[in-house]
Amino acid sequence: QELLVESGGGLVQAGGSLRLSCTASGRTFGSYRIGWFRQAPGKEREFVATIDWSGGRPYYADSVKGRFTISGDNAENTVYLEMSSVKPEDTAVYYCAAHQGMKVLTTAGAMDYWGKGTLVTVRS
Repeated sequence: QELLVESGGGLVQAGGSLRLSCTASGRTFGSYRIGWFRQAPGKEREFVATIDWSGGRPYYADSVKGRFTISGDNAENTVYLEMSSVKPEDTAVYYCAAHQGMKVLTTAGAMDYWGKGTLVTVRS
């Protein structure tokens, strides 16, 4: 059973906006932080943003700060990543991930659960 399912990826023009969703099921994530990572072709998976499951304490990678916003909707069991002013270098497969505990962790190896990813392509 997939615990985290991403959606919302697609093709977008540079400078445009896109909203990704990560919907959780199959367990409770009340004591977890949910994050977004991305992996471009030929590159390592990198941290993008993370937030408490309750919606508090968002934290961003410098490369997306001021352009991306992470938020949560507990009623929908969903965490969102609002992407704006996108750039071609934002092109990647975006993954949702979760880790237990309230520390702000930004390394892929520290995550306990992963979604399968959704592709975002930014056209220049």
